[in-house]
Amino acid sequence: MVAQLFRLKLQLLGNSSRRSTWQLVVFIIGLVYGLGASIFAIVSLVTLRLADVEDARAIVVVAGSAVVLGYLLLPLLYGADDTMDPRKFSLFGMPTSRLSLGLAVAALVSIPSVVITIVGVAQIVTWSRSPLAMLLSLVSAVLIVATCVLASRVTTSVAALLLSTRRARDATAITALVVLLLLSPVFALLINVDWRNDGLQVLRSVAAAASWTPIGAVWAAPADAAAGDAGAAVLKTLIALAFVGVLWVAWRALVAAMLVSPPRLAPVKTYRGLGWFEWFPATPTGAIAARSLTYWARDSRYHVSLLVIPILPVILVIPLIVAGVPPYFLALLPVPIVALFLGWSAHNDVAYDNSAIWLHVASHVRGSADRFGRVVPALLIGVPVVIGASFIFAPLAGAPGFVPAMIGAGLCLLLVGLGLSSVMSARFPYPVVHPGDSPFAQPQSSGTAASLTQSISFFVTIALSAPTLWFATRGFLDGGDWIDRALWLGIGSGLAAFVIGIFWGGWIFTRRSPELLAFSVRN
Repeated sequence: MVAQLFRLKLQLLGNSSRRSTWQLVVFIIGLVYGLGASIFAIVSLVTLRLADVEDARAIVVVAGSAVVLGYLLLPLLYGADDTMDPRKFSLFGMPTSRLSLGLAVAALVSIPSVVITIVGVAQIVTWSRSPLAMLLSLVSAVLIVATCVLASRVTTSVAALLLSTRRARDATAITALVVLLLLSPVFALLINVDWRNDGLQVLRSVAAAASWTPIGAVWAAPADAAAGDAGAAVLKTLIALAFVGVLWVAWRALVAAMLVSPPRLAPVKTYRGLGWFEWFPATPTGAIAARSLTYWARDSRYHVSLLVIPILPVILVIPLIVAGVPPYFLALLPVPIVALFLGWSAHNDVAYDNSAIWLHVASHVRGSADRFGRVVPALLIGVPVVIGASFIFAPLAGAPGFVPAMIGAGLCLLLVGLGLSSVMSARFPYPVVHPGDSPFAQPQSSGTAASLTQSISFFVTIALSAPTLWFATRGFLDGGDWIDRALWLGIGSGLAAFVIGIFWGGWIFTRRSPELLAFSVRN
């Protein structure tokens, strides 16, 4: 059975490259990338044969741990089109153990599996420095391939079972984005490392910790043997063997579960009542506001912005801490940053409607009603956040009396941003991901117009808010009347820009309704 499944996978791989020219091109590109990665790995590992044992150990363990982690996480984040899904064999009555083994062996027929096999063989050259190291490197070569192949099979099957619906995939992708954003300060710290003088020491510290984990032990065992630490080498080999055993048990259990589990379907949600429409008046503005709130609550494209905006201050503040900026000054940044990006996030809101905008055009909705209704969610979120956060961060900055100025600066950035966004989204919409698609999908068409619109709306918001920000800065440094001036100037200028933006954007929306409808149909 194992040989039959192996031949089947080879046949499927050959057939997939013959279906169309584009699939053949994609296959060739993947093959070229795999060949390039293999050559790079071989040259690197052979070169490390001549390096100091500790230096080679640090590089191999860190890089190898990252590879195993990639095999574990990438199928979860991006999913996979599994041509050998165990559920496809549910009607053949195959024993679970034999089917699990056959599918695992068949998984060797893929470009990533070939690459990791080459890497596993090449690391034998790196550690051929003593008989024990040579022996353990041979064992590690087998364990490396088994670990990576089984890890990818386990996580691919988990993704097929739990992440088969679009909502689940979007939630996973958004979670991954948030994690990456939270890790960005770590990347900033790594950039600041003096790799020429301290790089190897950093790698050695990371490798020392990773070598005792399941993802790093398989790479560290022969390295420890080459360094003369036979006891640690044997223990890490046992850790690697135990991890392969755990992966095999998990893989067999997943195969058994998938053989009796139908494909997972998205649950059908039922809603009671009219939702937000019950809370708003029966007017064009109220209806559009309720519809916008519904979008913000249910559309994953909006969820991305709502999750990213609170994280942005963290991303910007931590590198400044590393650079030595005083903490009391950094406490002044979160409120204006969140207000700025929340106001700016609505600069292309019309495009998110796609073809649904025809309802506004056909019903002759007033442009100002459309403009105001769309920014209601940002107002309902932004105004309480700005006011509440100001009472938290101003004392953290050591200036409790600075609260009014911080509120003025935050509301100014929010209101100016929403007013300008009301103009930009009606005058310069650009293509976005279609409703129902993944928020991380590539828009069907895009260009310099998108970048230009984003830049103009962002920097003009800052420019129009500059007087208030200047007054707020003077208030923080000098106190006195500057604080009250910043509050009233911020509220006044923000409201003026907001009202002008609503009516100007409404006039543009009414005047360009046919063009906006054509844009939505075309994109």
